[in-house]
Amino acid sequence: MYDFAIIVGAYLIGAIPFGYLIPRLFGVNDIRTIGSGNVGATNAYRAAGPAAGILVLILDIGKGIAVITIARMVSNTFLPMEYLILLAGLAAILGHIFTIFLSFRGGKGVNTALGVMITILTFEVLAALIVFIIVVSISRYISLGSILASFTLFAITLIETLLSVRAIPTSYLVATLILMFLILLAHRSNIRRLLDGNENRFSLRSKSKAEMREGVKENV
Repeated sequence: MYDFAIIVGAYLIGAIPFGYLIPRLFGVNDIRTIGSGNVGATNAYRAAGPAAGILVLILDIGKGIAVITIARMVSNTFLPMEYLILLAGLAAILGHIFTIFLSFRGGKGVNTALGVMITILTFEVLAALIVFIIVVSISRYISLGSILASFTLFAITLIETLLSVRAIPTSYLVATLILMFLILLAHRSNIRRLLDGNENRFSLRSKSKAEMREGVKENV
């Protein structure tokens, strides 16, 4: 019973659409009609400014950390703690991507996944984060950085497992593989734009609402 409640609760926490709610506080009525239309930190940054984007980033990462922290505090569970933690983390990520509060159309899940995985595979996630920063710094594509970071996380975990560098549960390796495919699935439209050469590049300058609306037309 506790297991089911934790997993459902993790989904609901992950489903809180901060990328939709925070921009509203900054005057953006519906971020889904502006820019890329994505309910995430990058689009919030572009549409509502740096403060909104950074706040969404922190809160989305915080959702992942909170879910794993709560799961670890529960005792007398049916499932082994290792599996309960992973299922709770996966539920939170799915909640972010397919949020019940926005007709199951949420964000890409990257920041919530970051919050989940950094509490489980800290050093591996930090390595993937370095790859993300390097890729985005060079290309200015947030989507490309996110995709390659997910590949990096899986690759590092796989290499550590095969070489017995340290004891990593097989379930964690499977989790990084599932996460990689979820990130790819969530970024399928970005991948198409990257291949077509018209993906939005990240800029520290937030755009005007007119520019953002024009961006929606270009991305449809």
